[in-house]
Amino acid sequence: MRIGLDLGGTKIEGVVLDGDFDEKNRVRRPTPVQDGYEAVLSAVTEVVAELEAGFDFPLPVGIGTPGTISQKTGMMKNSNTTSLNHRPFKRDLEEHLKREIRMANDANCFALSEALDGAAKGYGVVFGVILGTGVGGGLVVNGRIHEGPNSIAGEWGHNVLDESGPPCYCGKSGCVETFLSGPGLEADYRTLGGAKLSGVQIAQRLVDGELLAGQVFERYIDRFGKALANLIGVLDPDAIVVGGGLSNIDALYTRASDAVLPYLFSDEMVTPVLKNRHGDSSGVRGAAFLWE
Repeated sequence: MRIGLDLGGTKIEGVVLDGDFDEKNRVRRPTPVQDGYEAVLSAVTEVVAELEAGFDFPLPVGIGTPGTISQKTGMMKNSNTTSLNHRPFKRDLEEHLKREIRMANDANCFALSEALDGAAKGYGVVFGVILGTGVGGGLVVNGRIHEGPNSIAGEWGHNVLDESGPPCYCGKSGCVETFLSGPGLEADYRTLGGAKLSGVQIAQRLVDGELLAGQVFERYIDRFGKALANLIGVLDPDAIVVGGGLSNIDALYTRASDAVLPYLFSDEMVTPVLKNRHGDSSGVRGAAFLWE
């Protein structure tokens, strides 16, 4: 038995999985980001207590977080839940829970879940793409997360796609995230004269055949192809699996190869771009798999 937690900017979600990876308990509650660092620590501690209620022993805890732990300082960095940055989040959480925990970037947890028993099962090198409120990525090699010496392997969302693009919270302009995230899609829709809609609503208008949504998506799929081509040109993974709130856009999969090929240093694009199998559960499942 083990606990997996997904600490997001809007919600904390946790599951208990047994040895067959079957779910035994699930808890979800809002992330109190407005209340600061200590409130987030307390909320995570309470979720763990609720998950293991009824067990006579403490369960192993794996947690997926936005950002990552600096190998140099032990502090959290690169989190869009900014109250966690520059704080010893892992150490403090271990003190609250009175046990060792395992922690990884949430996109790495997603990629691990999908590589072990999801859409990318059986592939050696798997890159997990997150298209949601932000754009993240995770890298799994032969069933193990690869973080890299700077703990940023997979952070393709903050590669610059177009320097003339919108400013990004990371301090650069025109990052992949500013174009391919949900807010990036929403901003582009408004730029072309559309109403203020969510990325999911825009995707539905695309399905319904709206002309403007189609125009916006043509720009989106071209940028998606260019960004993936840059990734494939360096890493050339065996499979790419897509998650996040925009992952339900079917055209991301049917048109990925054609979108990538014009930007790729190759005469063919054979890398499969796959839709996730576990959806919103991939993050918490992957966090639990940190104890494999």
